[in-house]
Amino acid sequence: MDLRPELLPPPVSRERLDEVCREIERIADLVAARAEGADAAIMAFNATTGHGYGFPDFAEYDGSRSLEDFAREAARPARPRVPDVTRDELAEVVRRVLAASLESDYYLRLLEANVPHPRVCALLFDPPAGLRDASAEQILHEALEYRPIAL
Repeated sequence: MDLRPELLPPPVSRERLDEVCREIERIADLVAARAEGADAAIMAFNATTGHGYGFPDFAEYDGSRSLEDFAREAARPARPRVPDVTRDELAEVVRRVLAASLESDYYLRLLEANVPHPRVCALLFDPPAGLRDASAEQILHEALEYRPIAL
């Protein structure tokens, strides 16, 4: 299924990507040196990008992804909310996450922002017994049926 543009990872210009890469490297150097300005730099970065990165994200990013992948993630929306997303579109998003595509991280953030289940990631990667080997539609059904308990 093709997804409409609002559900696709937004492109990031080369200029913006280079700018974010430089800032990530600068903050990573501050974190590595345990410099006094590291906290403020991370807070400013988060305020600019809308993300919630912490010390480990800058200290250890190169162990799991490239600088450019980190920068691309940071340059895109942290919680891409699409108010009129359909059930079929969300099922396709689940399929794309499960397929482990290059854009899976973006699609996972998109899913987390558009379903009520607080641990949708666990439904996908550490499912309860009833959802092992479940289809995208079954996983989505569980994620959409979640209702918080009123205290």
